[in-house]
Amino acid sequence: MKIPLFNKESSKPKKPARNVRKGSKAKEAESKKKDSDLDLDIKKLNLRERWEDERVRSTVGIFTLGLSLFFFISIFSSLFTGSEDLVHVTSGAALEGEQAINEGGNLGAYIGMYLVRGSFGIGTLILPFMLLLLGIRWLTGKNLLPLGKSFGWSLAAMVVIPWTCALFFSSVFDDFFIGEAAHFLTTFLGNSIGIAEYILIAVVYLIALSIIVPGWQKNISSEKINAIFNFMKSKSGDIDDETTSSSKIPATSPVVEHEPEEVEEEATDWNKEDLDQIINDFLDGKSEAVTQDEKSNEVPFETVGGEKNTTAEDAANSEDEISLEVVEKTEEETLSTSEHRDLVQEFGEYDPTLELPKFQMPGLDHLVNHGDGANMVSQEELQENKDRIIETLQNFKIEVSKITAEVGPTVTLYEIVPAPGIRISKIKGLTDDIALSLSALGIRIIAPIPGKGTIGIEVPNSKPDVVSMLALISSEKFQDSDAELPIAMGKTISNETHVFDLAKMPHLLMAGATGQGKSVGLNAMLVSMLYRKHPSSLKFVLVDPKKVELSVYNCISRHYLAQLPDAEDAIITDTDKVVNTLNSLCKEMDQRYELLKDAQCRNLKEYNKKFINRKIVPGSSKDLHPERGHHYLPYIVLVVDEFADLIMTAGKEVETPIARLAQLARAIGIHLIIATQRPSVNIITGTIKANFPARVAFRVTSATDSRTILDAGGADQLIGRGDMLMSTGNSLIRLQCGFVDTPEVDSICNYIGGQRGYEEVYELPEFVPEGGGASDRGASSVEERDAMFEDAARLIVMHQQGSTSLLQRKLKLGYNRAGRIVDQLEDAGIIGPFEGSKARKVLIPDEVSLEQLLNRLKGEGDDPSII
Repeated sequence: MKIPLFNKESSKPKKPARNVRKGSKAKEAESKKKDSDLDLDIKKLNLRERWEDERVRSTVGIFTLGLSLFFFISIFSSLFTGSEDLVHVTSGAALEGEQAINEGGNLGAYIGMYLVRGSFGIGTLILPFMLLLLGIRWLTGKNLLPLGKSFGWSLAAMVVIPWTCALFFSSVFDDFFIGEAAHFLTTFLGNSIGIAEYILIAVVYLIALSIIVPGWQKNISSEKINAIFNFMKSKSGDIDDETTSSSKIPATSPVVEHEPEEVEEEATDWNKEDLDQIINDFLDGKSEAVTQDEKSNEVPFETVGGEKNTTAEDAANSEDEISLEVVEKTEEETLSTSEHRDLVQEFGEYDPTLELPKFQMPGLDHLVNHGDGANMVSQEELQENKDRIIETLQNFKIEVSKITAEVGPTVTLYEIVPAPGIRISKIKGLTDDIALSLSALGIRIIAPIPGKGTIGIEVPNSKPDVVSMLALISSEKFQDSDAELPIAMGKTISNETHVFDLAKMPHLLMAGATGQGKSVGLNAMLVSMLYRKHPSSLKFVLVDPKKVELSVYNCISRHYLAQLPDAEDAIITDTDKVVNTLNSLCKEMDQRYELLKDAQCRNLKEYNKKFINRKIVPGSSKDLHPERGHHYLPYIVLVVDEFADLIMTAGKEVETPIARLAQLARAIGIHLIIATQRPSVNIITGTIKANFPARVAFRVTSATDSRTILDAGGADQLIGRGDMLMSTGNSLIRLQCGFVDTPEVDSICNYIGGQRGYEEVYELPEFVPEGGGASDRGASSVEERDAMFEDAARLIVMHQQGSTSLLQRKLKLGYNRAGRIVDQLEDAGIIGPFEGSKARKVLIPDEVSLEQLLNRLKGEGDDPSII
């Protein structure tokens, strides 16, 4: 520190001795300040270390639980003994040692008088509730309920409930039940805003209702308002009992209505049940950490000792010039079960959603209810069709003992029971005759119906209804599905929502003529998965040769799409890029199988479960750590909109990787959805069909196409506009596909794209085509290499460890960029090839050799022969 030699007030120089003393005093003061700051840091560190001690936290947690119980007893007792507590405290009897009536004793009486009566009365019961949550958290390390939300709602209820009681029931409850603070709030607001205080409290309750039960206002209708009004009038005696009863009992009708109100009520019921499910999940303790396996994974190493090796000893005595040197074995550092358990307790389970913690799924307000229910089948139409079917069968001397009708959105299924002795084949041949008598577009006869002793005749409705995607998404069957990749495809003839799991199919083949609903079906499947899966657990690879069908999903590229490292657009439209992408998926498949092999797992679900729980691999001391190449694996769904065009332009280059993925990729979470409008045998080959047991057929032009896609007829008898047949290998189901319009998909994608996404699009492994050497790729070009290539090379050589995680930690890179640099280092000959869970070998021994190699790469244009 510099000391001035001259004073500002005088130009006389100061004595050096005084200056030295002042300088020494300043240094002493500065050193004392540093010592005090160091002591303060040590105290803070000691407090933090003491709090991390399990005994300290348990002690504080038990004390907090006891304090919570005492406060609850005292506050609850004061609600009934408040007046006696007031007299006991004000008269001085508590100071004289007399026992109070309050169950908490004299201290409970003081709490009742000053805390309960002086603040918010019954609302102070929130205090022991908050202490209870804190005590459980400190004692067990687990949350009974989310602390932030619980404290927020508790504090709001502590004010609003006594305020409501003071506003409406002040003459019923005493001061101990309401509290002086609530009385003051009511008086102040009454004097300030008058009658608007009632409006204010209504607004508060409506806001709370909108947060707890979103969408409740959509369920309000004029009929319900009239019913409530009539109920209130009946209670007041304004109308007679007959009017009241007539208003309560609705008129019956022979025709069952499927109105939009039913869909809205279904959606609202789901919202309530979803809230109940969330509360039950917290009460069941789903936020608890999964306990670890108590068995030790350490394999004891036994050494043979205590035995005398006479042969070696005699040899050593006879030949003194030869000595045997035994190299001591260095055991590898292992992670014990207790250390692993401490690791899980310290860091917790891995949460794949932490990178996007505030991501919200799209709501039902993005979907439109297209099915207004105006095109329902009338009772007259059902009776007329029944009479014509019976008359046609009787004309061919086929007697019917029973007939029933089941009305669907598009077709009506008439189930007939023929008289004994009637051959089924005779009824099958009457398809055209029944269609002629009914003047119907197409008749499909199911003889017999599987699982039933009846014969089905599907007759198209004169005015088919539209199945809205809103009804499918809001259905309880879809929302409560525990499938990994749930898809709500449409509704059956019995008006039931059909939900299937793509992960169990495991691939889907779709075909149909132009304009029959294939693109709408693809959108329905994609929207279904967007409504249920977080971006961390699902990625799409979209192939759109027509360039316009799937372009609406461009805005969710940083959330849900995957692409090649050098791709400009996430949606693939060029045939050459399609070939590279398919081969890249095959490379991704091989890498995932290596990870599953190292983790000793059979499928993706088991692997992700082990990775989330930080499990140790059985028979090994290694856990699934990112430094060993392991990471959370999302599902990848490949969607091809027009497969026939790819086969025409690329042929075997597309068919071969598609066949590989269809055969092998089901276990590692890569699933295919392939659509085509030309289901011919040269497009859908036997290899493709053998690995696609699940198939969907919209209306096709001929029975041959129907047999090609479904191995059965019937698709040529469909009526179009989303009418489809779905085969899962052993059964054939007729569905009406859910309709989702392009503006709805656009609204959903804009909502997702408007939220924070990942910094980069999920990148697939880089694929180098055969015949294209390293000089043809960006990984070996000086101009197109990564800017951190040389720094990464020096870091790898210095540590002699070819690890992607090393580059991530030291250079602060993302996983995808670090992986690309590792591929570039491999192409440059600095590190060796990929060896599964092992780190890559470093081929350059020192930094001098590395600099010579880098100079040669720069000076000679990356000629591979110099490496």
